[in-house]
Order: sequence, then C-alpha cells, then structure tokens
Amino acid sequence: MNYVTFGGVTVGLCILGYQLVTWWPGRKPFMKDPIKHAARLLPFLLSWCYGCLTTLGVGGVVGWGAGAALWISNWLGDVALIWGVGGNGGQSAGRASYLPLSGPGLGVVLILTACFIAAVKKASDEQSRVLKLGAWCGITLGTSAGVAGFAAVPLATAANWIGDNTYGQI
Repeated sequence: MNYVTFGGVTVGLCILGYQLVTWWPGRKPFMKDPIKHAARLLPFLLSWCYGCLTTLGVGGVVGWGAGAALWISNWLGDVALIWGVGGNGGQSAGRASYLPLSGPGLGVVLILTACFIAAVKKASDEQSRVLKLGAWCGITLGTSAGVAGFAAVPLATAANWIGDNTYGQI
C-alpha cells in the first residue's frame, strides 16, 4: 500500500484543477451541447480510474511505477507546501484502511495497463498529455482520505468483480 501526504494530495488537486480549467468551455457552450463537452472529460476520468487502481496493492513494475509517481508527488507537494506557503510537510493524508485487489483484480489492472499504454501511444500529443495527467491525478488522489479516496473502494470492487467473472468463466 502506498501512502499519500498532504503534499501529494496538493499535487493531485493541482492537476485536477488544471484539467478542469482547461476543459471548461464556458457556460453558454456547455449549456448548448453538454454531452459533447462532458465527453471531452471522459479520457481524463478513465485514466484517473486507472491511476487510482494502480495504487491499491499492485506490485511489480506497475506498482513500482505508481509508487515512484506517488513518492515524487509527495516530495514535490511537501516542498511546495513548506517553501511556498510555510506549511508542514510529511503529514499523511491517506485513509486508514483500503480494499485491496484480489488476484483476478490484479489481472484486470494488468489488462488495463496494456490498454492504457496502447491509448497513450495512439493518442495525439494533447490527448496523450491528458491521459498521463489523469493517471497521475488518480495515483495521487486514489488513496487520499477525501471523496476521491472513497472512489477507490467501488473501483477495486468493480475490478475484483470483473476479474472474478472473467477468469471464472474461462
């Protein structure tokens, strides 16, 4: 299990805020065609879900990559909090418990990793950036104690269920 600090959550919230500000088309365009504009946010949300899943007890290369991204986010955020606004760093912002992925759930994460890599390679430069930012945001916010962290429970449950039903049917 990877733990997130207030600095890591700050980095994740900065990524989320950046993405929402660059996505927001304005009130009038959004009201004219809300489905079209909401669909533009879907790649970010899906990659956020993937990033969140990679922090839930995943080991190996995928877990190492997620752990490294979380570590550097914690460090960068803590440095920004300490030197930028005079706050305290290193304080844990994670939940006390989490729902780990089962063996079949880990298989689903591996399949999603292959799909994520393919999507990043196939996407344009702009969409590739959005996918990477979404995964990074999910890694930093997925184990937090806030609302974003609570999203990890249904995501892990869904991955475990899909894995159990997929591998159980083969």
